[in-house]
Amino acid sequence: MAMSVNLPHRAARSPLAAALALGALAGLAAAPASAAPVVLGSKIGNDMSRCAAGKGPAVRLDVTGLKSSAGNLFVRTYYARSSDWLKSRRYIHRIEVKPRQGTTTVCIPLPAAGDYAITVQHDVNGNRDTDFSTDGAGVSNNVKFGSFLGVLPRPPGVDKARFTAGPGVTRMAIAVQYR
Repeated sequence: MAMSVNLPHRAARSPLAAALALGALAGLAAAPASAAPVVLGSKIGNDMSRCAAGKGPAVRLDVTGLKSSAGNLFVRTYYARSSDWLKSRRYIHRIEVKPRQGTTTVCIPLPAAGDYAITVQHDVNGNRDTDFSTDGAGVSNNVKFGSFLGVLPRPPGVDKARFTAGPGVTRMAIAVQYR
């Protein structure tokens, strides 16, 4: 593949600038064509075909213990790092589905194999706010929520919610906890 590089007049005389520019172009050419940058905080649909045999990386998630079919079910996927975990708009993507009493299945596509953490929230009354007295929630690895002063739920740290997804489809279940 032939590439031409047009450098500014001064840069053309600098071997270091020319080498850096060519190195940057070589790095771009080496990137996989299918690799797309991840835009944090985006909403995607629940496309179960992405969890079919031979697909991936993805998580086929069974959200269990749903008390009703009312409201909304939000599933958020995070990179398993404390700088992103539970921070506003720092999730990889959010999937919003209508819950079904008992179990609802969701397919979560992942950018690559690696370490992630997932949260689920059952917004029972559908107001898109967290109502601690009625809403349910859960995290990957089914870690129990602690409490702050015995009143407000305290979510677990990312180290307890972290799991590793391979290149295929990882199966997981998260049980929703209600207060």
